[in-house]
Amino acid sequence: MTTATIPVLTKKDFQTDQEVRWCPGCGDYAILSAVQAVFPELGIPREKFVVISGIGCSSRFPYYMNTFGFHTIHGRAPAVATGVKITHPELEVWVATGDGDSLAIGGNHTIHMLRRNVGIKVLMFNNKIYGLTKGQYSPTSEFGKKTKSTPFGTADRPFNPLGLVIGADTSFVARSVDVFQGHLKETLRKAAAHKGSAYVEILQNCNIFNDGAWFDLTEKEARSEHVVQLEHGKPLIYGKNRDKGIRLNGMELEVVHLGNGNGLTEKDVLVHDEHHPNAAYAYLLAQMEDKPGFPTPIGVLRSWDRDRYEDVMSKQIQDIIAKRGPGDLSKLLNAGDTWEVR
Repeated sequence: MTTATIPVLTKKDFQTDQEVRWCPGCGDYAILSAVQAVFPELGIPREKFVVISGIGCSSRFPYYMNTFGFHTIHGRAPAVATGVKITHPELEVWVATGDGDSLAIGGNHTIHMLRRNVGIKVLMFNNKIYGLTKGQYSPTSEFGKKTKSTPFGTADRPFNPLGLVIGADTSFVARSVDVFQGHLKETLRKAAAHKGSAYVEILQNCNIFNDGAWFDLTEKEARSEHVVQLEHGKPLIYGKNRDKGIRLNGMELEVVHLGNGNGLTEKDVLVHDEHHPNAAYAYLLAQMEDKPGFPTPIGVLRSWDRDRYEDVMSKQIQDIIAKRGPGDLSKLLNAGDTWEVR
């Protein structure tokens, strides 16, 4: 008896012959490179991957991935991906989308796919702008943002993407940054290993229409003071001198300074638990980026297991077939009252 072996794949195997047509310097290149590097590590045959997108700069992704894929319509990638995963649960389905595509016209599809816990991995590129249509404000643009569509500043309060999807009870929620390649790849590996819905917000720079949107996080001299890396089982400590931490005070998080004669030590700092059963914990972490004086958390905010939608659907179908038989489509169509139209 012989056992089929999966051929060893490389990054090159996931590259296509299509010219990558993003603006020079766009953060999408870094995300594409990371995904193409991680996919061959997963031990999954290339023909089992499906990459699905909607509309936007990020939605060119399927053209550049040597896998099966669909370039669908604006905001509808989650709906198409759900259909693919339900009918072919053995496939590895990934969605590439942007803050406009998934949180504006596609917001409804996004939250319902996530609440159902369909086994799909979502990569949400967040550059806080509509890049493909040349610089209008998006659902994540900051309040007062002056753009081509809001010359006097936006009147909208932006979505907090991770807060939104945590509210939809998403079973895996994470954040990374386009230029943090090591961190991004590790986050993608963790998302791939998760069995249910995995949502990864990737902070990405649009150097043409919103350059420097994440400068405080990516600028080398500033990042240590503005980013806290979430690691399961480790205290939330950050800062150039590792002298700042996050602790829980009642129902609120607060920044504390360690040492300096104040008696506070690492033992007073919150220890990160990505498997915390209460979604309120992850939600508090997601809100940190919107609070003055707080760092932006990157890493896995939440990871917990619950039944996948496709598994529940499959079991339901199998149970009904066992009880009623396989069914007959012709018999079904001709059941009850029928009419012959001449």
